[in-house]
Amino acid sequence: MATPPRRRRPVRSLVTLLVVLVGLFGALLAGNRWSDASMTPALALDLEGGTQIILTPVADGDEEVTDDTIEQTIEIIRQRVDASGVAEAEITSQGGRNIVVALPGRPSPETLELVRESAQMLFRPVLAVSGPTAVPEAQEGADDAAGAEEPAAEEPAGEEPTAEEPAAEEPAAEAPQVEPTDPSDLAWITPELQAEFDAYDCTLPENLTGGSSLVGDPDAAVVACDENGFAKYVLGPVEVRGDDVERAESGLRVSSTGAVTNDWVVNIEFDGEGGRLFREVTTRLSSLESPRDQFAMVLDGLVISAPSVNEPITNGQAEISGTFDRESAGTLARQLSFGALPLTFEVQSEQQVSATLGTEQLQRGILAGAIGLLLVGLYSLVQYRALGLLTIASLVIAGAVAYGVIAVLSWTYGYRLSLAGVAGLIVAIGITADSFIVYFERIKDELRDGRPLAAAVEVGWARARRTILASDAVSFLAAVVLYVLAVGGVRGFAFTLGLTTLVDLLVVFLFTHPVMALLARTRFFSSGHALSGLDPRLLQAKTRYTGRGGVARAGERAGARSGPPEGEVPRRTAVPVGADERRTTIAERRAAERRASSSTSASSHDERKDA
Repeated sequence: MATPPRRRRPVRSLVTLLVVLVGLFGALLAGNRWSDASMTPALALDLEGGTQIILTPVADGDEEVTDDTIEQTIEIIRQRVDASGVAEAEITSQGGRNIVVALPGRPSPETLELVRESAQMLFRPVLAVSGPTAVPEAQEGADDAAGAEEPAAEEPAGEEPTAEEPAAEEPAAEAPQVEPTDPSDLAWITPELQAEFDAYDCTLPENLTGGSSLVGDPDAAVVACDENGFAKYVLGPVEVRGDDVERAESGLRVSSTGAVTNDWVVNIEFDGEGGRLFREVTTRLSSLESPRDQFAMVLDGLVISAPSVNEPITNGQAEISGTFDRESAGTLARQLSFGALPLTFEVQSEQQVSATLGTEQLQRGILAGAIGLLLVGLYSLVQYRALGLLTIASLVIAGAVAYGVIAVLSWTYGYRLSLAGVAGLIVAIGITADSFIVYFERIKDELRDGRPLAAAVEVGWARARRTILASDAVSFLAAVVLYVLAVGGVRGFAFTLGLTTLVDLLVVFLFTHPVMALLARTRFFSSGHALSGLDPRLLQAKTRYTGRGGVARAGERAGARSGPPEGEVPRRTAVPVGADERRTTIAERRAAERRASSSTSASSHDERKDA
């Protein structure tokens, strides 16, 4: 006995979609009222314009500014800009010499100052290390209790006050200050510095921007964050500077026997003065306990690496090992090499720039999207008649969800919509419509096989779902790869393409299929009306199942019973829903039709012969 199909609850899916939409736009409305959210997505530089700064790196002494130096400078500036919350910034090299920084909109003065500042490489000893978050206060109200006044002592009764002058109060004895003996001495951690360290939060973006505000006094202990926000440090005074580095390079480790291993390392070589200072530092650190045996390399106020010292390094050549791969080792080597060449930035120009494409191009992009929607809608109405209205409604819902997500990302993560992103949204129209077409065609195939509409909707969905998931998975994977490998505006295209692919899945699962299941219950669609797009006669369905083992030929009323002509061998052309039998292919059905036609022609010929 066949198992009946599981009962669906399409209304539940529609309610879930409604909750998503209300959540998106409700958050935007709340943010617009009580925060800095906007009901429209922020636009990128090519659509809104912004501020353009041209910088010229200047090296000290006789050193030259190389391409590697320019590349590393661009990476530092990009890290500063990204950490400050500005998205879709364009940072490029101009003529191999200048650096052009274009920031969309009206960036804050703090962000502009971060762009203008030069980077500094410093080497400091580690005094303490902990997790990145702030430490909660150990006891609330302790300060209030310590500052409370004690009640004054009562004077003895009957005694007259004396005329003596009150004795002068002696100043409270201060705790003796211990002078640090070396940069690794824990005496550098004063109560004030400890309180700052406990309250410092390296998960906040403002503490990861870099710049002079985070560098601190080179002759004092400071608090600093790991560049990725994974840890925070108390660091001693500066002992070695970046200009003491002669060179730094990455490569595979070579053992003492000359064999090349599979471990990636970074090799540093200091100049004469740097080698002498580094020998003194490593001699001291190698005898200390963890974490005071670590030496922090600080670039732009952030710790890029803090390796421990195993033994004194007397020749001025150090090897940094750890969990490096080719990319991470190369990045650290470039950062250290950049520190070997101290740079300052000369601001050649700073000006407001208009949008390179502007409002006119944005309007044309929106017009192109509208034309695409119109053509898809007209095609759906011609091809699927009333069923095409479901395609149009699904596209409208998909557009609303995508708009809400982009607006929320603009508010919360600083995302900005570029013209390339608009192109990604337009391309997504075809991807979304393709999912609906796959589903509708599956339904029509099931109707051609004789299934009633309600069963055709569920069976067609079960088969179309696999195709839709596979197609969207390929599109999403392509968008991810493009986003990772590309730069600039291409990443904006990849982002919106991947986003709308996810939105397509959301709409198909929570709107298109549930609404189709509800439409299948209406008389207009279930009866196969000519304008429904699901008329069995237009679909060239030979027979269709009418219940209780009966079948009806195309064009007959649903209650009509039909069977094979007298004397002809019965041939099954439709099966009840859920019957566990193999379905015939299109080729098999056509072959059966040809055999039936040949049998009919032979019977007519025999009748004429007998006559």
